[in-house]
Amino acid sequence: MEFVSAISLWFIPVLIGFILIYGTFKKVPTYESFVEGGKEGIKMAVSIIPFLVGMMVAISVFRASGALDLMVDAIRPGLAKIGVPAEIVPLAIIRPISGTAALGITSDLIGVYGPDSYIGRLAATLQGSTDTTFYVLTVYFGAVGIKKMGDALKVGLMADAVAIATAIIVVTIMFS
Repeated sequence: MEFVSAISLWFIPVLIGFILIYGTFKKVPTYESFVEGGKEGIKMAVSIIPFLVGMMVAISVFRASGALDLMVDAIRPGLAKIGVPAEIVPLAIIRPISGTAALGITSDLIGVYGPDSYIGRLAATLQGSTDTTFYVLTVYFGAVGIKKMGDALKVGLMADAVAIATAIIVVTIMFS
C-alpha cells in the first residue's frame, strides 16, 4: 500500500517535469506556452460563470417552489405499482441538471434511510451511473460557442434514462 501511495504522491510532479523537459528538448517555449494556457483558462472560467449562475438559479427555483414535490406526489402511485420508491425521483430528475444538487439529495437519502437500505443503495448507484447532461451541455457547449446541441441533448438524456432504469433493475436484483 505504501508503494501505491508513493506513486500517487509523485505521479503528477514527475509528469509535469517530463512534459517540461520534453518540451524544452523539442525547443518549444514551455514557459510562454504555460502562460498562454493560463490566460485561456481564465478566459474560459469567466465565460462559464453566466451559465453556472443560470443553472444554479433554475435549480433553486425548481426545488424551492415546490414543483419538484408536486411532481413526485403526482407520480407516486404509478411508481408504487412497479416497485420503485418515489424518494429517488428527485435524484433522478436533478442529477442530469446538477451534480452538486444531486449529491446533496443522495446524502439526504443515505442519511435518512441508511447506506445499506434499498433506497440508499439505489441512490448511490444512480449518483454513480448517471451524468449531469444539462450541466455539461450548458457549460461546455456554451463556453466554446456551440449553439445547436439538440442531438447531444437527446443522446445524453437517453443515456441517463437507460442508466436510471438499469440502476433500478440491478439494485433490485442484487439487494432485494
